[in-house]
This record gives sequence, structure tokens and C-alpha cells, in this order.
Amino acid sequence: MKIKNIEFKAKVESIEFYEEKLLSLNPVFKGIDHQIDTYFDVPKGRLKLREGNIENSLINYDRSDTVDAKLSNIILYEHNPNPALKDILSLQLGVKVIVDKKRKIYFIENVKFHFDEVKELGTFLEVEAIDTDDSFSMEELKSQCDYYFEFFNLSKTNLIDLSYSDLIMKKANNIYYLNNSKQSL
Repeated sequence: MKIKNIEFKAKVESIEFYEEKLLSLNPVFKGIDHQIDTYFDVPKGRLKLREGNIENSLINYDRSDTVDAKLSNIILYEHNPNPALKDILSLQLGVKVIVDKKRKIYFIENVKFHFDEVKELGTFLEVEAIDTDDSFSMEELKSQCDYYFEFFNLSKTNLIDLSYSDLIMKKANNIYYLNNSKQSL
């Protein structure tokens, strides 16, 4: 399935505060998903295997790392959980990084809301305006994201330009660098 979406991700201190705001709009609650996203070494874009109790999919996507709401071009393959898929991809491509998170999922029409607790990183709010059948223009999707950015009363300083995988790798590299610096002192 080909999907296009416009999304933003914000670092927040209290996901409960933002979740309460969203609940005032009567969203559809899809559940709490414990997701393990395994990112593979690929030459172009990103490829991740999502393993969860709600969502299980192989996701290929490409997007720029910008702070503002950004376009993602996605190819999504939903599957039944099977460890052989992860084993094959790991052997053939190599694992780049693993992201472990607990995610509360809500929807209002085509807009998906994630309230994430990401191991090693903290708490985040993610909003995705999703188009699966060319029903929306890019301007409409961006307008939906902008609306919820304002609704949540977020500031540009909350916005994150990188994926969770990039943030974890960056954090690991900083720790490694700091450890090397300490050893040389």
C-alpha cells in the first residue's frame, strides 16, 4: 500500500497533558502498542520492521529531516508476525538500530496521533495527516498538521527534525565520544 503523509514530531514533558487536550475532541482510541522497530542498513531512504501487539508491518519510507511538518512517501506491507522475516532481513541487510517504544494511538478521521514513550529518549507527541487514496492534496494534509500544532499550543522549540532511530544513534555516538574523551584524559 502506498501512502503519503505529512507529519510532525514534538518532544514533550507530559504526554498526559496533550492526551487530555486531544480527548476533548472525542478521538477514536486504537489502543496501546508496545512496538519494536528494527531499522535495516539500506542504501536509500529507511526500511524498518515494526513488531507490535497492534501494528505489524514492513515500512519503506523516505523523508527529509526538517523541523516543520514534513512529507513522507511510504510503502507499507502489513503482515502477520513471523520471526523469519526479521531473521532474513537482518542477515541480508544488517541491523542499523532498534527503537523500543510504548505508543498510545488515536485517530480523528485521517489524522493519527501517537503519544510515545521511547526507551532511552523520553516522551513525544507525533501527528500524521495520512492519505491512502489520493483524497487529499498536500496543502490539505499540511493544513491538518498545522491545525493540530496550534491546537496543542506547541512551539517550534518542541519540534524534532530526526526520526527516533536517528536520535538513538546520535545519542549512542555522543556517549561513545564522551567515553573516548574520558579515557584520553
